[in-house]
Amino acid sequence: MMTEDPGTDDTGRTDTPPAGAPAIRTIAMPADTNPAGDIFGGWLMSQMDLAAGNLAALTARGRAATIAVEGMKFLRPVKVGDEVSLHATLLGTGRSSMQIRVGAWRRSRDSHETEKVTEATFTFVALDEDGRARPIAP
Repeated sequence: MMTEDPGTDDTGRTDTPPAGAPAIRTIAMPADTNPAGDIFGGWLMSQMDLAAGNLAALTARGRAATIAVEGMKFLRPVKVGDEVSLHATLLGTGRSSMQIRVGAWRRSRDSHETEKVTEATFTFVALDEDGRARPIAP
């Protein structure tokens, strides 16, 4: 389930992803790297936005758009071939907005060990067919 705790402990860090299936699981590929061979932060942020967007669409029961991202800090690099798992948690809703926490973990293809690489809070707003904010259905 995508609404479980994204694995943050009292210190704000943990290397244990939450129980349950991730919102998204993907493999980091060579086309997504910077000159040092690490995965671009922008690629990782886009994967996180997709994971948050999945939960936002389910919560809004329709179209939703990202309006803010807060608290993103890159903790560790992601390497080519790493499996990246993204877990999303609904923190709360307003009249038309949703706050969703996304945590990302990497796992080397040849290991069972995971490492948290980043987390952030995404704010989405539910949209109507004309692209204007609309209330979230109860």
